[in-house]
Amino acid sequence: MRRSRLTRLVMVAVVAGVAAAGGIAAAAAQMRFRTPSFGTDLKYDGRFTFVRLRWQGGGGFGRRGGNSDAWNHDYPRAEQHLTRLLKDITYIDARTEGSLILTLDDPELFKYPIAMMWEPGFWSLTDSEAQHFREYLLKGGFAIFDDFEQDQWINYEEQMRRVLPDGRFVKLDATHPVFDTFFRMKTIEFPHPMFGYIPNYYGIFEDNDPEKRLMVIANHNNDVAEYWEWSGEGRFPVDMSNEAWKLGINYMLYGMTR
Repeated sequence: MRRSRLTRLVMVAVVAGVAAAGGIAAAAAQMRFRTPSFGTDLKYDGRFTFVRLRWQGGGGFGRRGGNSDAWNHDYPRAEQHLTRLLKDITYIDARTEGSLILTLDDPELFKYPIAMMWEPGFWSLTDSEAQHFREYLLKGGFAIFDDFEQDQWINYEEQMRRVLPDGRFVKLDATHPVFDTFFRMKTIEFPHPMFGYIPNYYGIFEDNDPEKRLMVIANHNNDVAEYWEWSGEGRFPVDMSNEAWKLGINYMLYGMTR
C-alpha cells in the first residue's frame, strides 16, 4: 500500500487557479448527471478508486453492493460527484465510472489507501473486521468517518476501541495539514446541512503522536457528503457547499500523500 512520498506528490500535482471562490459548487451543478451509470464491480488497476465501507447488518445486500441502508446513505451521487471533481481539478487519475463497497475484512481493501464510512453511530463490528481494519490502518490506510451526530459518538468510539484499543482521539483545529492539503479553507466550522450543528473533527494518529500520520478522521456533528450529493441542486448555501467540497478533496489528497 505504501508508496514513496515523492511518487504520491507527483500523482497529485495541482492545476493552477482551481481554488477560485465560488467555482466548486458551480462545477458540481454542471456535472452532476454527467455519468449515467456507476458500477461497484471495478477491478484494481492502480488508479484512484473511491472505497465506501460496509458493515454487518446492512440489509442482506451483496458483499460489494447495496443501495439503501445507513452505511450507504448518499450513494452513489456523493462519491460520483467527488471523484468527478477530483479528476477535473487535480492530476489524480480518479476512476469516475464507479466505486467500491467493501467490508472491513475484505482483502481487497489493502489495495486502496483511503476508505470512507457513513453513519458510524450505528456501526457494529465483528472480531474479524476489527482485526483486519486494525491491520489496514497500521499499514498505511486512511479512514474517514462522516454523517453522525450527538450521542451517536458513543457507539462509534466503542467500535473504534475494538479496532485500536490504545488509540487516542485528538480534537483537530484548522491548523492541521489535513485541512490545507490542496485548498486553503475559509472555515472548517461550516454547519451540518440538515441540523445546523457546528462540527468537531477528531483524529487518531500513528503511535498517538500528532506529529505523525493521521490514520483516522471523524466528522462528528456533520454530514459533509450530504453537501457533495446535493450542492448542485441548490439545497444548501453555495459558500458552505464549497467548503464541504474543499474538505473532501483535501481529505483525498492527504490520504494519497501521507
